[in-house]
Amino acid sequence: MLNTHRRLSGVVPVGFGVALHLGTLLYGNVGTSERLDFTVVGATVNVAARIEGLCKALGHSILFSEAFAEAYEGELTSLGEHTLRGVQAKQKIFTLASFKEAAG
Repeated sequence: MLNTHRRLSGVVPVGFGVALHLGTLLYGNVGTSERLDFTVVGATVNVAARIEGLCKALGHSILFSEAFAEAYEGELTSLGEHTLRGVQAKQKIFTLASFKEAAG
């Protein structure tokens, strides 16, 4: 809705991409006392990042993994199976049934 208003006003839409996935990951501080970063690592993080990378190509700002879709109680639309770099098996990707705003 924000981007619809922006387009009608002649303003450039805000582009974004979000991916939701469920799985196990590791988190914590990594680094030295001079440079300490809080981070997350693991296959789950990789899958989520790769799915987010599909937002622009698939024309949807919000994408979901099959694992998330199985736990979600709302209505989703399947966007088919996709190969994700660094992920062995093809992944089924979904988006919200009523949300069609394309990623910028």
